[in-house]
Amino acid sequence: MRAIMLMFDTLARDFLSNYGNDWINTPNFERLREKTITFDNFYGGSMPCMPARREIHTGRYNFMHRSWGQLEPFDSSIFDTLQQNGVYCHLVTDHSHYFEDGGATYHNRYSTWEGFRGQEGDRWVPRKQAENHPPLNPLNKSGISVEQHFANRTRQAVEEDLSTVQTIQAGLDFLEQYKNEDQWFLQVECFDPHEPFYVPETYRKLYQETPNESPYFWPKYGRVTEDVGEQDLIELQKEYAALISMCDHHLGRVLDFIEKNNMWEDTLIIVNTDHGFLLGEHDWLGKNVAPMYEEIIHLPFFISYPQAESGTHTPVLSQTIDIPATLLDYFEIENTLDMDGKSLLPVLKKQHSQPLHQEIIFGTNGGHVNIYDGRYVYMRASVHPSNGPITMQTLSYASLRGFLNKEVLDSMVLKKGNRFTNHFPYTEVEVSTYIDSYSVGHLLFDLKNDPKQLTPFHDPLIEQEMIQKLIKVMNQIEAPESEYQRLGLSNSQRQTIAQKK
Repeated sequence: MRAIMLMFDTLARDFLSNYGNDWINTPNFERLREKTITFDNFYGGSMPCMPARREIHTGRYNFMHRSWGQLEPFDSSIFDTLQQNGVYCHLVTDHSHYFEDGGATYHNRYSTWEGFRGQEGDRWVPRKQAENHPPLNPLNKSGISVEQHFANRTRQAVEEDLSTVQTIQAGLDFLEQYKNEDQWFLQVECFDPHEPFYVPETYRKLYQETPNESPYFWPKYGRVTEDVGEQDLIELQKEYAALISMCDHHLGRVLDFIEKNNMWEDTLIIVNTDHGFLLGEHDWLGKNVAPMYEEIIHLPFFISYPQAESGTHTPVLSQTIDIPATLLDYFEIENTLDMDGKSLLPVLKKQHSQPLHQEIIFGTNGGHVNIYDGRYVYMRASVHPSNGPITMQTLSYASLRGFLNKEVLDSMVLKKGNRFTNHFPYTEVEVSTYIDSYSVGHLLFDLKNDPKQLTPFHDPLIEQEMIQKLIKVMNQIEAPESEYQRLGLSNSQRQTIAQKK
């Protein structure tokens, strides 16, 4: 038994031609669809990058319990479990967050790993190398990460130098060495098409006859401001499309290898992403700070199972949390871990008769908490102008690049274990957020009649039903008490759900 998971970071579903987009050039994603089962209702859960990867390791939601950070000492990683059961696990990646303070425990869960430098603001090349970089379009992000990006560019002069290309090549090298072996898992994880949208001219010319010499390629997260015009957004979308086309080209190299070596017949193959991106939709740019609209959270997901019918679709509601249980099921390893996710194999074998999930949740720590039941999406905002209170349950005090400060650590309270910590004792600390869900307020959408979420609607009865569903899931995952307070969910509402149970 062998399995391959090929991940692209920040791959927006609507920017793939096989989802109905008629101007994006992605022939290999179309080719992929013909060889796999497409999950039409696959969603992310805990956002963004590292919280999503904790779900891939643990099969559990985590965004209400803690923000971006390391895999915790109390977390159970399926890649440890796979190794304990004789499955060799290898990771190749250029996702630089793995190698920073807030992600440094994830890649060590694999048997071996190989990393490539230079993406985004990866603190790699000395920044003096960026002194003579080209002038920035004034709409672009600025700051240390941008300077770092231009320093890194000095070692990425041709396409073969790009870390995405090196990552794909390292994955192909592994496959060449292991194609006749058994009992292995390979994770090929590309940071592209994440911003900054830095891409060779060959791909830019697919969308622009004369590419801009000072392009709009690294948007500042937030609402679309008055200085951003319609043409600016079109240019930004074209820069993103160019990078997706580069990813598509190198996806084709992997598909060629799989076909040449008949791996469709005996290998589980997953192609997925962690989240999408807003490029002006709903008058927002980026992710994290905006509500979790479909463009961010509704993900492309393709899977090939040797005994399944290729070129088909399934409407089953599913999520990132389902990947770990699927891998354990595929390798015929008993799943003794307490997960929120479920195996997708019964869906692929057409053995399921009940929905995989009645409802799912998703969100970012401190942002809207969202619940979706297959028709309605309810986005619950903080009811307090401070967007708090927020607490974090942790035994790891690292954030993205650095550590939690003394003021936060001074609030530390030692507590007995709970489900989230696998009953390890933990510390709870008080934190704040840069996200302002309060000013946006609660949002309710009917995806059946408004799939693009253009018009939120108000219906007190449906809202109460969605609140009850949200509380039910929060109770199941033992959400922190602070989350109930932040979202204004009263004791009486919670008691009603408990009585129904």
